[in-house]
Amino acid sequence: MISLPPSKIKEMLMGAGILDAQTFESLGVEAERKRQNIVDLVISQGLITSDYYYTLLARTLGYERVNLGATKIDEEVMHLIPEDIARLRKIIVFSKDEEKVYHVAMEDPTDLETIDYLTLKLRGKIKVFFASEEDLNRGFILYQKKLTQDFKKIIDDSVRESLKLKGNKDLKEAAQDIPIVAIVDNLLEYAVSSRASDIHFEALDDVILVRFRVDGVLHEIIRMPKEIRPAVTARIKILSGLRVDEHTHPQDGRFRFKIGDGVIDIRVSIIPTFYGEKVEMRLLAAAQKPISLSDLGMFDDGIKMIERGVKKTYGMVLVCGPTGSGKTTTLYSVLNILNRPEVNIVTVEDPIEYDMRYVNQTQVNVAAGITFASGLRSILRQDPNIIMVGEIRDAETADIAIQAALTGHLVLSSIHTNDAPTTIPRLVDMGVAPFLAAAVLNVISAQRLARKIHMDCIESYDPDNQMKEVITRELVAMNINPEVARLPKVFFRGKGCASCNFTGFLGRVGIFEAMEVTESIRKLMISPEFSLDGVREIARKEGMVTMIEDGLRKVELGLTTIEEVFRVIRE
Repeated sequence: MISLPPSKIKEMLMGAGILDAQTFESLGVEAERKRQNIVDLVISQGLITSDYYYTLLARTLGYERVNLGATKIDEEVMHLIPEDIARLRKIIVFSKDEEKVYHVAMEDPTDLETIDYLTLKLRGKIKVFFASEEDLNRGFILYQKKLTQDFKKIIDDSVRESLKLKGNKDLKEAAQDIPIVAIVDNLLEYAVSSRASDIHFEALDDVILVRFRVDGVLHEIIRMPKEIRPAVTARIKILSGLRVDEHTHPQDGRFRFKIGDGVIDIRVSIIPTFYGEKVEMRLLAAAQKPISLSDLGMFDDGIKMIERGVKKTYGMVLVCGPTGSGKTTTLYSVLNILNRPEVNIVTVEDPIEYDMRYVNQTQVNVAAGITFASGLRSILRQDPNIIMVGEIRDAETADIAIQAALTGHLVLSSIHTNDAPTTIPRLVDMGVAPFLAAAVLNVISAQRLARKIHMDCIESYDPDNQMKEVITRELVAMNINPEVARLPKVFFRGKGCASCNFTGFLGRVGIFEAMEVTESIRKLMISPEFSLDGVREIARKEGMVTMIEDGLRKVELGLTTIEEVFRVIRE
């Protein structure tokens, strides 16, 4: 991101009516305390969207902003600058006009050194356009066409070389062979460039199947001979600090992988399966930034419920949903709101995904005796105001968290349930007495992640009768009256283009269901007449928007498709 002096940022934001001088000064103090960029803080607090900020920035700098997703990119011209140089200097050469002037998108159009480099490299005149990091990423995706071809060739060549090197080497020696190192490194680099969140190495009877999870969906990437599986697995074990000679018990580890000018944290899980060990790697950016609840996709009604819940100095705020639904990201967004000088925040997490200044974060380490339960018990001796427990997964953790919430602490945590109301019987099933759950619960928020329609190739359409019948059946299956549900008048989808790999989707958006635990719900929780249907009925009367209703709102706004909403809510 281009760096402007604080005075210039203040002038720009005040001129646009985003905030006043007093607000800017107080945000400046807060940004300095947290060691955050003030622009990141303004965006994370929902005072301005990142897209609008970049529009203002382009106007302030006096450059035209280019949308590379909606602009035809001349790939021949683009490849005049290699991808590693383009990423390093944060540029895309996207066209050449009739006068042979090269059009260049730059994140920092005032970077004279890069402009001089391009002038010499291209041997011609250039015209500079402003582009945000997101704009440039849309252009970088086009490099993947060649990258895919290069990737498969490199992997094939490395596999052939590794098969030639087979001998009497032990696994540690085989894992250090250059072809094996190249296979693992190239798979990691390709996964990062493909925006994958997970890599799966699956042992089949005849091959190794490699799959990437992109925007929540698994895609087969490549198949490799089973003969190299032991060496590849050993290489990953060595990087993760795991035992190479252990094949019968699950192992968990992590390592950091440097790519370009960035670093990726990789969490590794290895388990024995019928045909050999299966490896799963979760890719996490090492310097992630908490973002606002609105940027996650939560609307004002849900945000206000969360804010009311965390304004209390005690009680529990729970986020629920299946694995991979973004619960931890939501919890960090809430922590970012609560991170103030006058409070002591302590967490116990597995793993620590965001490094937050002034938040005392503890990593679960079972080998060292640090579990969620034992860590939480120790945290209570640290004089905390706010406690975050990564997950409530057993009766012991639930009991300690409830006691903490009862004794003047605000407790944030996640739990695996299908929706917000179901959290109540889940806690009771863990051994929490209904009257205790009623006493401590402030807000419960359920969520899923749906793929976002790619805005550069979005189109509207009218659903046919068959689609309408499917929608009706789905709503009935979810106990929602189709005549009462507010269905969108217009539906949207992505046509598919090179920037989104012809999927029609790019990125993900949250679908939420926030339930405030009011006095009416508390009374029902301790009543012999308790029922989930009763909780849902009261919650909806008191303002809860269900996940399906929230999903339909996002369909109407063109953020996602109706099919995506049904797919993720059925999870």
